[in-house]
Amino acid sequence: MNDIEIRVTVVYSDTARHVEEMNLRMAPHSTVLQAIEASGFLQLFPAIDISEAVVGVWGRKAGLRQLLRDRDRVEIYRPLIVDPKEARRTRFAKQGARTTGLFAKIRRGAKTGY
Repeated sequence: MNDIEIRVTVVYSDTARHVEEMNLRMAPHSTVLQAIEASGFLQLFPAIDISEAVVGVWGRKAGLRQLLRDRDRVEIYRPLIVDPKEARRTRFAKQGARTTGLFAKIRRGAKTGY
């Protein structure tokens, strides 16, 4: 790599457990939006609406105009289908209180809470 390029990785997951990753070489002072456009993900995944999409760099929310540094990881987040709190409540209701959590495997004769 020479001094006039930075390496950037752009990732997107269109479904659970399936991640697309594109490694790019960009000009210094490139933005998040430029990296996303260069990755080709907007054409590959038409469901991505860049005006509404939430993006991040290394797991922290970022704006489309944020400047990138060498070896940054740009992440395009898809919208949540189910609220995580509601999903947890539903799982808990299905499993029942006795089979989940910290005290699911209580040993006979053990003190409560240990």
